[in-house]
Amino acid sequence: MIPLQEASARRREIEDKLKQEEETLSFIRDSLEKSDQLTKNMVSILSSFESRLMKLENSIIPVHKQTENLQRLQENVEKTLSCLDHVISYYHVASDTEKIIREGPTGRLEEYLGSMAKIQKAVEYFQDNSPDSPELNKVKLLFERGKESLESEFRSLMTRHSKVVSPVLILDLISGEDDLEVQAEVPLEHLPESVLQDVIRISRWLVEYGRNQDFMNVYYQIRSSQLDRSIKGLKEHFRKSSSSSGVPYSPAVPNKRKDTPTKKPVKRPGTIRKAQNLLKQYSQHGLDGKKGGSNLIPLEGHEHDFRVKHLSEALNDKHGPLAGRDDMLDVETDAYIHCVSAFVKLAQSEYQLLMDVIPEHHQKKTFDSLIQDALDGLMLEGENIVAAARKAIIRHDFSAVLTVFPILRHLKQTKPEFDQVLQGTAASTKNKLPSLITSMETVGAKALEDFADNIKNDPDKEYNMPKDGTVHELTSNAILFLQQLLDFQETAGAMLASQVLGDTYNIPLDPRETSSSATSYSSEFSKRLLSTYICKVLGNLQLNLLSKSKVYEDPALSAIFLQNNYNYILKALEKSELIQLVAVTQKTAERSYREHIEQQIQTYQRSWLKVTDYIAEKNLPVFQPGVKLRDKERQMIKERFKGFNDGLEELCKIQKAWAIPDTEQRDKIRQAQKNIVKETYGAFLHRYGSVPFTKNPEKYIKYRVEQVGDMIDRLFDTSA
Repeated sequence: MIPLQEASARRREIEDKLKQEEETLSFIRDSLEKSDQLTKNMVSILSSFESRLMKLENSIIPVHKQTENLQRLQENVEKTLSCLDHVISYYHVASDTEKIIREGPTGRLEEYLGSMAKIQKAVEYFQDNSPDSPELNKVKLLFERGKESLESEFRSLMTRHSKVVSPVLILDLISGEDDLEVQAEVPLEHLPESVLQDVIRISRWLVEYGRNQDFMNVYYQIRSSQLDRSIKGLKEHFRKSSSSSGVPYSPAVPNKRKDTPTKKPVKRPGTIRKAQNLLKQYSQHGLDGKKGGSNLIPLEGHEHDFRVKHLSEALNDKHGPLAGRDDMLDVETDAYIHCVSAFVKLAQSEYQLLMDVIPEHHQKKTFDSLIQDALDGLMLEGENIVAAARKAIIRHDFSAVLTVFPILRHLKQTKPEFDQVLQGTAASTKNKLPSLITSMETVGAKALEDFADNIKNDPDKEYNMPKDGTVHELTSNAILFLQQLLDFQETAGAMLASQVLGDTYNIPLDPRETSSSATSYSSEFSKRLLSTYICKVLGNLQLNLLSKSKVYEDPALSAIFLQNNYNYILKALEKSELIQLVAVTQKTAERSYREHIEQQIQTYQRSWLKVTDYIAEKNLPVFQPGVKLRDKERQMIKERFKGFNDGLEELCKIQKAWAIPDTEQRDKIRQAQKNIVKETYGAFLHRYGSVPFTKNPEKYIKYRVEQVGDMIDRLFDTSA
């Protein structure tokens, strides 16, 4: 059982908790009542606010719609006013721009083009909206006047600022082909930059708005004239320079100081000056034996005088195998070659300028027209050179081919650049250079063939034969002519190949040696043609020399003449690249010439038999030592001494006037003859010198053996 006090305490505790709970419940009820009251108040307020908002909305929406309509009306009014202003402005364009159009675009192109744009828009507006309006005619007339002014300004700018390119600048441009630094210092400015920009803007406007292509004709006519005058100026520069100094120079690059010019000789891509220099070297020195040089050997005494004489005559002979030519022709050749290079460079530059000014689809046609005058001038001059060469060949002036060679070689070297420059031009324009090249190849081949025939058929003129048996003019000229071919091997070979001369030389054509073009042959085939040609010339020369040698009455002089000429030819072949060319088709040429030379030496030596036969042992009397000679025997010995002495003196007198210009060959022939004569005379003198065949031995024994040798050593020497 639970004690009573604990129960009582427990009860009081429960009662206290109950009382607290009742108080809490009462507080919650009061709070709920207050919350309900507040909720009712809030609902009432919100209901009132909602009612007021609805009233406000019903009042504002009509006002908003009315304001929106008013704003739309205002915008429409503003747009209408703007359109009216825009339309009205077209009616004022004529009056606003007339002064500017009348004064022209000079000095204010930007403003002028702006006015033209306004006029263009006015024309378009009236055409679309009021085609019958008088304002349309007014702005049209103003537009046409403005367009004419722009065309006039285009012509004026091109005329005033297009300058002829100076010869000095052209020469620097050409000489700078392989020198990038120099080339960078030689800008080619056809028009000032500001002027060029104006020209470009006008041309673009005329194309886009002017719908007029007349300015393109103006452009090519003006630039064509400048191009043509530039090239002619270069040619005139060569003439003036040659008349004052002999060689044209390219002075200092323009941006250097004028008081410190840097002269540099113009590149001369192959001229006939070398031929003239070689002729002078021949006339002064003969063959010197330096390989690759002038291939000459020293000349002495009368041989030198004769060579100077006959080469001088050859230079001035209108009908000789190497007829004369003057420096003016050389200058013309150099000038033409440089004009060809100048045309390529200037045409390239013109095309670069044209690309900026002329619309793309008109560029090729305009460029074709632009270069015609200059190109036609070059081609005409080239054809004149060909015509002059043809006339010269008819006169047997075969040195004219020396003019064609360097020009033809340069044209072929320049042809790739030519073709590149002329891309897109008419076929007739592209074919001009190939046509000229063909003409030059034809006339060159004709000259080569006629020269070979002329060498064969050169008449045996007695007055033209060297009295001393030295090298004939025909030989030196022929060798000189052939040596010139060394500088133009490819060109000469192509000349011959272009005429398909393989049949002429009996050279079979290998299909591998030809391309699709009938006139295009391999370099090897051309080389064989040239080798065969040289062999033909040498063969003709040899036949002619044999014929000429018969002019001499003395067989010994005839032999000396042939020996001199054969030796001259052999030395010239050996000491130049000619021998390699000859060897292409004639392997034994060198040996053959040596055999011919030796044969002529033996023929010459036979001339001494009439001297040595007097003292030859087979013709001497036989006698016993110590036995007194009979009168008949003494007389025979006297006749032998006298015959030897007279023959020796006669031959030495005659042959001293003969010439062997090659020192080595001269010494060789002297020594061989001296050995034969001294040996025979020494034996004779030893046998009969002490025999009492006469009371006056000094009358018959006039020479010692050494004296005989000295006399022979003075042969072929007029100074002895």
